Amino acid sequence: MYEMADQTWRDQPRRMSDAIAEQTARRIGDHARGHHVPEITLVLHGGEPLLAGHDLIWRLVTATRKAAGEGVHVVAQVQTNGIGLDDAYLGLFSELDVKVGVSLDGGAEIHNRHRRFASGRGSYASVAAGLGRLRQPQFQHLYSGLLCTVDLANDPIQTYESLIAFDPPRVDFLLPHGTWDVPPPGRRPDPADAPYAHWLAAIFDHWYFAPKTHIRLFEDIMRLLLSRASSSEAIGLAPAQMVVIETDGSVEQVDSLKAVYHGAPDTGLHVNRDPFDAALVLPSIVARQLGARALATQCRACPIHQVCGGGMYPHRYRSGTGFANPSVYCPDLMRLIGHVRTVLEADIRTRQRRKSL
Repeated sequence: MYEMADQTWRDQPRRMSDAIAEQTARRIGDHARGHHVPEITLVLHGGEPLLAGHDLIWRLVTATRKAAGEGVHVVAQVQTNGIGLDDAYLGLFSELDVKVGVSLDGGAEIHNRHRRFASGRGSYASVAAGLGRLRQPQFQHLYSGLLCTVDLANDPIQTYESLIAFDPPRVDFLLPHGTWDVPPPGRRPDPADAPYAHWLAAIFDHWYFAPKTHIRLFEDIMRLLLSRASSSEAIGLAPAQMVVIETDGSVEQVDSLKAVYHGAPDTGLHVNRDPFDAALVLPSIVARQLGARALATQCRACPIHQVCGGGMYPHRYRSGTGFANPSVYCPDLMRLIGHVRTVLEADIRTRQRRKSL
């Protein structure tokens, strides 16, 4: 967040106040009950959410569940770098039933390349210790998985195996944020170049016939190829279902838009004066509810647009044409989806032949 194009964090409080936390909970409860939503997900993230402190996290979770009422199931999650994941926090998360995801790039050498303390010391040992505590029998049920941002400098199989060593229930591989104006690392404009597809396909082939965990990106692609729904905003045409509440109570669009330009996630709304329904009529959010109709002409003509969904919304941005473009990852998405389709179809044919024997 701190290195993205949007720098509004500089003017935000470092920590949400108790009053904003309570008002946010009321807005969530009003929205869920008003729309008869049976289940909502409350995600605590940052920055680093554990720096908010035990009291604020307890207040946010308990106030949201109280405001939502007994008819709404509130699934609470925290996405942390794992460094502050001590037994006190794990005890709190166990009491509140808060699921814990940890950001980890890979083994020590891989992780420490980008994730260092201010002193320059790598953070891997601290994260590994936090994961060790999370995997204790009394806390294992809280462990929701690992989040890893793809880095082409790392060997894909080595990265995968170093993550699997921590027995994650799920791994999320994320493409680094970028736009046509500021492409992601290693993503050249050449349409024949698909380095991220090659990286991910290597893991897919290693994983597919001997899966040791769930990998959401791969499973979403397979679900979409089989005409089912995606579970994330990374691919597919499902409508946007998330807003972000900043520490000052501002209502923002999904925080990946911070990669686009300064102020991109801003809605002008605030929990003190606006219900969440106000966000539903904003043109920038309406555009993300229209499915294929919001895609660029080139994308709508593409045979896999129902699967890739035009890619992640921020990755489509280009100065002058806004979001009416294919994803900057278009060649990678086409190559990866094609590869998954080939493997999946071959496997289905093999299974059908075996059943007919």
